[in-house]
Amino acid sequence: METRHKIVIGDSRNMFHIPDKSVHLMITSPPYPMIEMWDIMFIKQDIRIKEEFNKFNLLKTEEEKERCISKIYDLMHENLEKIWKETYRVLVDGGIACINIGDATRSMNGLFRLFTNHSRITELCEKMGFVSLPFLLWKKATNKPNAFLGSGFYPPNAYITLDTEFILILRKGNRRILKTEEEKVQRNKSQFTKQERDIWFSQTWNIKGAKQIRNDFQRRTAEFPEEVVYRLTRMFSCEGEMILDPFLGTGTTTKVAKDTNRHSIGYEIDENLLPILKQKIGINQMTLNDTHKFEIIGSSHTKQEEKKRILGEILQ
Repeated sequence: METRHKIVIGDSRNMFHIPDKSVHLMITSPPYPMIEMWDIMFIKQDIRIKEEFNKFNLLKTEEEKERCISKIYDLMHENLEKIWKETYRVLVDGGIACINIGDATRSMNGLFRLFTNHSRITELCEKMGFVSLPFLLWKKATNKPNAFLGSGFYPPNAYITLDTEFILILRKGNRRILKTEEEKVQRNKSQFTKQERDIWFSQTWNIKGAKQIRNDFQRRTAEFPEEVVYRLTRMFSCEGEMILDPFLGTGTTTKVAKDTNRHSIGYEIDENLLPILKQKIGINQMTLNDTHKFEIIGSSHTKQEEKKRILGEILQ
C-alpha cells in the first residue's frame, strides 16, 4: 500500500504540523534527564537550565546545592512534559504512547543518587489525562557482566548496576474502538502470530542494544534498536495508521512504519542527523514508482530548494 512519511526538522514541543486526534501511536526514546551526555541538549533548549548549572558551581551550602539539583531535574522534565502534552493532543481517543526511558545515576554535591525518570514521566502524563498500562522492562545485554559498582565485593555501600530500561505504555482515555469496515479489515491484516504474542506481551524483553560508537553524537543515534520499534508498532497499531516519533534521531521509527505499511511523522531538532536519516530510510534510493512518499520540512536544504523554486517561477 502507499504510505506517507513526513520528517520535520524542528522542535517537537510545538507540533503545529499535526492536527488534533490524527495520530494512532507514538513511539519515542527521548534524551534522559540527568544523564550527563544529554546535559548540553537540555541546556540548548532552555536557558534556565544553563543558569542553574552555572549557579550550582558558585553555591556554598549543601542545602542550596540540593535545591539547585532539584530545580535542574524539574526543568528537564518540564521541557519533556511539553512534548507529552502535544502527544496527548494529537493522539486519537484510545491512542497509545510508548516512551522508552532509563533512570539515571549520578554523583552531584558529593552524593551518589538515582533519578527516577520513569516515575516522573508517568506522574506527569497521568496528570494530563493519560492512563497507565503495564509497562515493559527492556533488559539490555551488557559487555561487562562483572562490572559491579560501588564498593565492589564489600558491604554496605555497593549499589545496583542499571541494566534495564522502561518502555512506558500510556493510553489516551479508554480503549480504542474500530468502527468502520476499512478499520476492521486493516486490523485483520495486522494480526500477529501466537509466538509473536507470547514473546512481545511478556513484560521483560531481552534485546541487545544497538552497537555503541565512541563519540557522544554517534552514541545518541544508535540506542533505539529496530526490533523494539518493530514490536511496539505491530502491537499497538494497524496497517494504514499514523505513527509519531517526537525524537526521530536517525529515523528508525520512520523506517519501521514504512516497512510495516504505516504512515509516519517524525520530529528531529538536530539537522546534522538528516544525512544519516535519509540513508537509513532509503530516500536517496527511491524511484518515481516507489509507493512510499516522503516529505522533509524545515531543513536548510529544503528551504534553499524552495527559494530556488519560487525565484524560478518569478523569473518565468
